[in-house]
Amino acid sequence: MSITTDPKDPRLGWGVDEEPVPQNEAYLVLSEEERSKEFVRPYRDRYVHVGAPAPRYPLLDLDERQKELVGDEFAKFEAYPEGDAALGKYWRQADIDNIGKGCQSETVMGRALSETYARNPKFYGATYCVACGKHLPIEEFVWSADGTRLGS
Repeated sequence: MSITTDPKDPRLGWGVDEEPVPQNEAYLVLSEEERSKEFVRPYRDRYVHVGAPAPRYPLLDLDERQKELVGDEFAKFEAYPEGDAALGKYWRQADIDNIGKGCQSETVMGRALSETYARNPKFYGATYCVACGKHLPIEEFVWSADGTRLGS
């Protein structure tokens, strides 16, 4: 596995995997110059797959209007409180079933990847679980050192 700063590098993979796959040939990182700047989060190089986080607010059954709008794709709706910029989130049954169901395995990253996370915590949308053999949403992982969710 190697690293690149070129987002058009053909060795890169993108997104979440449905089935196990090998790690990508290359992973995108911030430039060395950008990584040398002050980190906005601590440097951490180990994370644990804990599964999807639970909703912050109660999940509600869909009303008839919502069912017409989204069809059978979604099972529940999480209404956010007034004042939140977003109105809520629709949940698929598979996402509900995945809450807290990670494999509990720890993955260790190389320095450039770790520095990229420390400099820009929202740089990645998915990361690799070595035990599952999949790139999964970063929200399914916590840092080993302090239990903080990746990307936060």
